[in-house]
Amino acid sequence: MHRKHSTLTIAMLFKEAPTSWGLRGDPYLWEELQEYFATAALPESAILLQEKIEQAFQDLTGLSMYESDNFLIPRFAHGGMSSGQICTKFWRESAVPLLMQRYEASFRKDNSMD
Repeated sequence: MHRKHSTLTIAMLFKEAPTSWGLRGDPYLWEELQEYFATAALPESAILLQEKIEQAFQDLTGLSMYESDNFLIPRFAHGGMSSGQICTKFWRESAVPLLMQRYEASFRKDNSMD
């Protein structure tokens, strides 16, 4: 029997923060994304999850994570040289792949309990 992820939220994928960040605004965006997904159930496919993350990133920042340059989010600026800066490369190459790995691991764990 395959259990659904209906009781699990996307936010749980954000529970443990990455060990390193791109720029100083990235941890604040991570926290906002976790809150954004607090009640959103895990989707049934990795493709849907990636689409949801990309859309949430754009909803919260006003820009795509596929922008070539880093950008400033004033509400994340708390002092310092890169304060409030979002590193799009970090999101594309580190954060999203980490979240996708956690998603896949949650499916393996869930299916092993059947």
